Amino acid sequence: MNFTHLLAFYEVARAGSVSAGALRLHVSQPAVTREIRELEDRLGSVLFDRLPRGVALTEAGTMLFDYAERIFTLADAAEGQMKELAGLSAGYMKIGASGTLGVYFVPDMIARFNASYPRVAIDLTVTNTERVEAGLRDHTFTLGFVEGPFDDTILHARPIGADEIAVIAATEHPSVGRQLRPHDLVDQAVIMREPGSGTRAIVEETYSRLGLQIEPLMSVSDTEAIKRMLLAQHALAYVSVLSVKDELRRGELSVIEVDDLRIERPLHMVWLKGRSLSPSSQALFDLVSATVAANALDDA
Repeated sequence: MNFTHLLAFYEVARAGSVSAGALRLHVSQPAVTREIRELEDRLGSVLFDRLPRGVALTEAGTMLFDYAERIFTLADAAEGQMKELAGLSAGYMKIGASGTLGVYFVPDMIARFNASYPRVAIDLTVTNTERVEAGLRDHTFTLGFVEGPFDDTILHARPIGADEIAVIAATEHPSVGRQLRPHDLVDQAVIMREPGSGTRAIVEETYSRLGLQIEPLMSVSDTEAIKRMLLAQHALAYVSVLSVKDELRRGELSVIEVDDLRIERPLHMVWLKGRSLSPSSQALFDLVSATVAANALDDA
């Protein structure tokens, strides 16, 4: 297969029209049309339906697009790796982080990394622990940061600290200042993170060990949204203390003490077993490790 033909097909499919694809490729529209026709002749299949405005992939085109996307993703990755070997003067790194770490820890690490390696591009995806693990398995991410349980049969891990999950409410909530027990929260209006998040997994696991099952009033995938809900209504939420430290300091939110219930979780930097870290990922790994070690000394 002629890769010039394939690239023309790929860019037109991504852009949705021959003219837009030609702009992406910096060539003329007739040249792109010719490349696609030659590819269709070679494969014996029509790849696009020509519409009044733009084009649409046929069944054969959809199948070919899937292969083309994988081919050019690998090509981009290969180019990025080669550039990294030139001494981190350029490069690209894609990392994944679960909610709390992705918002309240990793951005600071990226800022420090960029100060030393300003020409290495970083793509950070903030999602839940389950999806970070999946992204490492399918090689979408080279490095991950997670708060929840993970599969240690496929991932290496480096501890980077610990976080407490506590019951949080607006300071004027009637439960603030009261001593509660775990079963008192089972029937209360509790907000929790979405299924698949590390925060929710560890809370459910803790309640299960106590022989209790907690049914949240609401599942919310964004911690900032949960905080706004707590300030707007009389609800309780299990959230990371790290994620609400500013609101606790300002007195907007408060921690509700629950007897015999302390939920702490380790925080980890993770990467796929059997896969060596790229130079840029290794540099970030070393930076995080050094920062964690320095913080541990400061706390000692």
